[in-house]
Amino acid sequence: MPPGDRQPSAMKLSVIMPVYNERSTVLEVLDRVRAVPVEKEVIIVDNLSTDGTRELLEQLELPQVRVVFQAANMRKGNSVKRGIAAAAGEFLVIQDADLEYDPQDHVALLAAAEADDVVAAFGSRPLGAEARGTRLPSTVFGIGRSWITSYFRLLYGSRLTDIATCYKLMRTEVARSLDLQRDGFDLDFEIACKLTRLARLTGKRLAEVPIFYAPRTVAQGKKIRWQDGLPALSAITQCRTWRPARLGGR
Repeated sequence: MPPGDRQPSAMKLSVIMPVYNERSTVLEVLDRVRAVPVEKEVIIVDNLSTDGTRELLEQLELPQVRVVFQAANMRKGNSVKRGIAAAAGEFLVIQDADLEYDPQDHVALLAAAEADDVVAAFGSRPLGAEARGTRLPSTVFGIGRSWITSYFRLLYGSRLTDIATCYKLMRTEVARSLDLQRDGFDLDFEIACKLTRLARLTGKRLAEVPIFYAPRTVAQGKKIRWQDGLPALSAITQCRTWRPARLGGR
């Protein structure tokens, strides 16, 4: 079994943290994740960082924190899949290694995902802004996010408000049933689409929870670009007829 892969001990939540060149924020995010009052493990997957992040992670010796070092830059989606394969928790969630999201929202997401009729809980940035009486900043990323979500809603007949959210909390066995294929940022959309299909096929639902969001700029290290919208649209289009193997294949 490769280092960092699945461990036998079980716990409530596995937090999967894909990392690439986040030297200035990764340790603070890790501290915030560890402070969340939920029994958890943290699986950090470094995607061959070149800015000193890797050297920081090599020095970590913390309980319930595992670090997986990719041998090459395999892209974010691949790192997430590696984390899913290694997870020992009953539930899992993806946590970016920057400061855009607040790990304290894991608590509400977990509570929503534990309901018997829920396949997964999505953290909604628009609903979070609405709950705080504010609006998300109007940026090219926000416009693209809204357009892609609208396309998804039309194609899937869904009312989800934020399919691009990092926070999708689900049972680990559900994540492993999705037969995830994509290796880039488009994995987020593959996950959203397949969870939507799974909910519909099983007569269950996807919950949305308002979350905090503080977007960063490209100058601050944001890595997604407008070109990543094309693979996202491809994932949304191609997954619309997907079926899990246990329900009779695709």
